[in-house]
Amino acid sequence: MEDEEAAAVLRAVGRQIKMWRETAGLKQAELGAAIGYGEEMVSSVERARRVPKPDFLDKADEVLAAGGKLAAMKEDVERARYPKKVRDLAKLEDEAVELGAYASLHIHGLLQTPEYAHALFAMRRPAYTEEEIERHVAARLARKTVFDRVPRPLVTFVQEETTLRRPFGGRMVLRRQLEHLLEIAELRHVEIQVMPTNREDHAAVMGSFRLLKLPGGKALGHTESQLFDRVISDPQDVQVLDMRYGMIRAQALSPRESLTFIEKLLGEDT
Repeated sequence: MEDEEAAAVLRAVGRQIKMWRETAGLKQAELGAAIGYGEEMVSSVERARRVPKPDFLDKADEVLAAGGKLAAMKEDVERARYPKKVRDLAKLEDEAVELGAYASLHIHGLLQTPEYAHALFAMRRPAYTEEEIERHVAARLARKTVFDRVPRPLVTFVQEETTLRRPFGGRMVLRRQLEHLLEIAELRHVEIQVMPTNREDHAAVMGSFRLLKLPGGKALGHTESQLFDRVISDPQDVQVLDMRYGMIRAQALSPRESLTFIEKLLGEDT
């Protein structure tokens, strides 16, 4: 596991499953056969080496007559599946009253469809296993709750035109992704803008970043690079990002023009 917090959750779950299994007088192979998993999987879960799926916990709870105590751990286990940096970022997004993001290489994570996200993680080198890809996709999709929570935050995006044309996952995946952008843009608290490639002036040639404004006036920045990502808390640095984001939004197409642009791209693909 990447962090001690997640490892501690999995160790606690593993101990509980082992205790209930031994109380029921079952061996690992017998429990596995009863719930539809192999002995190795049961052993790995008890040793906190594998993350049990919700189905595993539900079936183990029923077979071991745990009275819901194992099934109740699903929420904690699900959070533990997500990388620590994703959990930390999600906490900030849950607190924010305003979020702004500029994306230069691909569709921003909060806007991605499952298929598009899967295609991105599948291209990662060194390659992820299918289980790791599913884990990262699930973590990314879980952050979409920012669109549904109340009170509504103001959420804005600026997407480079090239991100709307690059067919990660194939043409059909891209088409569904563009349709999803139009659907998200219908939300009253969300604005999506496009930065055309032919713009001569561009305030963000240094790459993608995001801004998060929290209750009480505090603001944070967040950037990602090849191997690292970091939260920016220094007020002067955040002020620079805020200034750049304002300029980017002014240089990009307006939200209405941007939606027309995306619709036009969809029409070109028919």
